[in-house]
Amino acid sequence: MADVNPQAITAAELADRVPDIVVITGMSGSGRTQALHVFEDMGYFCIDNLPPSLVLQLAQLVGINTGVGRHLAVTCDLRSQGLFDELLDTIQSLRDHEMSCKVVFLDASDEVLIRRYSENRRRHPLAKPGETTADAIQRERTQLAAVRDHADMIIDTSRLRVAALRSKLRLAFSELTDQQLMDVQVFSFGFKHGMPVEADIMIDVRFLPNPFYDPAMRRLTGLDEKVSSFVLDHPNTQAFWKAWCQLLDAVMPGYVAEGKPQLSIAIGCTGGQHRSVAIAEATARYLERQQYHVTTSHRDLARANTTASGEAH
Repeated sequence: MADVNPQAITAAELADRVPDIVVITGMSGSGRTQALHVFEDMGYFCIDNLPPSLVLQLAQLVGINTGVGRHLAVTCDLRSQGLFDELLDTIQSLRDHEMSCKVVFLDASDEVLIRRYSENRRRHPLAKPGETTADAIQRERTQLAAVRDHADMIIDTSRLRVAALRSKLRLAFSELTDQQLMDVQVFSFGFKHGMPVEADIMIDVRFLPNPFYDPAMRRLTGLDEKVSSFVLDHPNTQAFWKAWCQLLDAVMPGYVAEGKPQLSIAIGCTGGQHRSVAIAEATARYLERQQYHVTTSHRDLARANTTASGEAH
């Protein structure tokens, strides 16, 4: 029972390390729901509060043992009598069906748990009429002692921010790197069609040389090699590109460290046809080389000016 020591490992080693099924349990108020959300972001099929006896059936239902590469994460409330033995039987049944399983136990100090229940104004689920939260916590600890002793990973969330919990679980149970876990959306747009409200980062490239003024490129877009080369090879763009990459290199690791699941980067020019498209494509390629998972789109390209005259783009 030990935390994972992060090491540089290969994709094959990551795949071998990640179990087919993760059972999340632990003290009430220790963060089981938040942990399940992390697994959901990692692409696991997730079910909250599932009895251990149903884990094998669910795993077979979603095809965990069919070789499709999908993983399952469930939270189990193991406080009732007899459920610990049921969990052990379930783990053995999974192994008999050639499925691997790991148990994650979330814990926190009594003081922190009491404070969390007080702040949320919630009654402890084990508290009996007239009983204090502290008494309910102590009884729960006793009932969960055997489960904790047999857990594969124990995480104390007393002083752990959600981002740190996410990082621990990702390091232990993801087949992807932290960069790949963040969904980066790079898109171009035209200011004349309105500014995007969903962007986390927005850059205005209207200062770059405009292919619109060359009749040979006016009806083309930033997806065309001629336009892309014109924009990217220009000395003004070269200076901007160096600074832009330095900015990305500075901010992207910070977003990863915060555990941000999605990041939207918007690149705008006048009409969203030439410069913004070329820069968005180049930005996506640059981030892909840094091992980020990137999707690219061009919001206003369908409105591209394909006539011989028109407004500058």
